[in-house]
Amino acid sequence: MPHAVAGSCAERLVRAILQQTVRAGRDAPARRREGFADRLRWTTQRPFTGPDLGWRHPMTDHPRSAAPGTDAAVLEHTPDISPVRPDEAAAEAELIARAFGAGPYGHLAVSAERRAFERDTEGRAASGAVLVARVGRRIVGTASVLRAATPYSRLALPGEAEVRLLAVDPGEQGTGLGEALMRASLEVALEWGAEALVLDTGSRNVRAQALYERLGFERVPARDVTSAASGVEALAHRLPLQQRDDVCVRLVRADEIDAVAQLTEAAYAVDFELSPGYRADIVAVADRAREHQVWVATDAASGALLGTASTPRAHRAISPLARAGELDFRFLGVAAEARRRGIGRLLVEHVLFLARLRGTGRVVLNTGPDMVAAQRLYEGLGFARLHEREFVFERPDGTSFLMLAYGRDAASGTDAASGTDSASGTDSASVSSAA
Repeated sequence: MPHAVAGSCAERLVRAILQQTVRAGRDAPARRREGFADRLRWTTQRPFTGPDLGWRHPMTDHPRSAAPGTDAAVLEHTPDISPVRPDEAAAEAELIARAFGAGPYGHLAVSAERRAFERDTEGRAASGAVLVARVGRRIVGTASVLRAATPYSRLALPGEAEVRLLAVDPGEQGTGLGEALMRASLEVALEWGAEALVLDTGSRNVRAQALYERLGFERVPARDVTSAASGVEALAHRLPLQQRDDVCVRLVRADEIDAVAQLTEAAYAVDFELSPGYRADIVAVADRAREHQVWVATDAASGALLGTASTPRAHRAISPLARAGELDFRFLGVAAEARRRGIGRLLVEHVLFLARLRGTGRVVLNTGPDMVAAQRLYEGLGFARLHEREFVFERPDGTSFLMLAYGRDAASGTDAASGTDSASGTDSASVSSAA
């Protein structure tokens, strides 16, 4: 069931009342999200390889290309975080045993059931995703991100994702790798469309508790459990990922590619004269999804597509505009029937959240001068013109226009009132592909 979590978005309105006793203050997502520290320095590269656009074991056909200005030496020595390969299963399981043996509960006997869980890398991967951090060929960290209602998930409610077995090589502890694995895990859950990421940790694991608090997780005492066998008290934590109960933001699915292409093309055609070349660029959703991230906003009750935006994967760029330490985005489009629902604003805030999650300092974009509604939206969210990065684009017919550039610090807030969506979209660079 590769889309079990994402498909559960439609259940959110029904479950909302039932889950009030265990929810951790969903009424203030912006405040919680601002708790994300901007310190991610690890690669979270995850290539798409299948038509279902799901996570797969990484291959070598996606080079670690960096955003312009990124120091190649930094990338060369930066651990890579991506899904575990089949030939790494034994090393991943051994790392878990070694890391937990060196932890605050290392003195306790390990049950046969627990040992089997640690060794079943394949089973955990089938329940979601097993991420590993590598330095060269050596595995130095791991985390299992599990979907609700799968064999190894024990805390997640329907619609949530869960992290278990976060482990860092004892020799690598204190380097920030645990935080990097948690941020990568959060991005996995975000891509699935999970409404929250949950986890539990032993009451004596003070170091892990401090990490989770720093990342913005909140305690959920109603979901704490105590092991009957060991007496270990496990403290539950939860971090919301969705901004609204009535809308789910997640990665596009294979069966939605054509619909997203049509939505984006229609949105741009309202305010922008599309040349054949530019139109082809806009509708190339399948190509973008393989290389980057194509996000969709869907109605939580009906599943209807409401809007879309595209971002690059970590440490990459989706346009020439982005520099090192920046996240750019393209192809923001809102369906005509979803106007005045705040979908454009929601998707831009999603991009800002993604930037904070990755520890990226700034979000940048390009937009055309005719896209006035989009400009109002960006300015209302605190974006400012980057005049020094703007340029005159020459059309084949000899006419031209000024391509505008906007940017905003990812961590900064805004008190601006909500803007009104137009059916139009905005693009963040590659207009030179128009012919």
